[in-house]
Amino acid sequence: MGRYTALAHRTAVLFGAGEDADDVVQDAFVRAYRGLAGFRQGGSFRPWLLRIVVNETRNAHRSRSRRLALAVREFALRGGDADRVLGVDVAVVAQEHRAEVLAAVKALPDRYRAVVTCRYLLELSEAETAQLLRLPTGTVKSQLSRALARLQGELAPMSSGEG
Repeated sequence: MGRYTALAHRTAVLFGAGEDADDVVQDAFVRAYRGLAGFRQGGSFRPWLLRIVVNETRNAHRSRSRRLALAVREFALRGGDADRVLGVDVAVVAQEHRAEVLAAVKALPDRYRAVVTCRYLLELSEAETAQLLRLPTGTVKSQLSRALARLQGELAPMSSGEG
């Protein structure tokens, strides 16, 4: 656990766990421990574990999204402004260039966001990215190329002051 905790936590955060990252990592380690019998001997442990972290992150994200939607709906039914509930995150994202890049990555379709996150934010190799995402290496390369082209198009106006 000690060897992979920081990487697992970073993975959870980058895949959207947010404030739930600690819980996600803990759940992922429990799930990995219980699933050790299913780990293929000779396989690469790191992508296997990170796949579990990504799955747990998605589960937590779905739960959080449902809770947030319920809270916003309840707030709106009571006459509140739903944009006020969600606007805090938007204001924080717009403050710095790093936040703009992360926001642009977050806005990518899931398949592109996943390959960019694995390759550049988690610094996994193409082979590890392919294993983690259960994709052929060629698909990882093509999706990464398309994702980078989208990011370049998205971020170019921001860097020239048009965004």
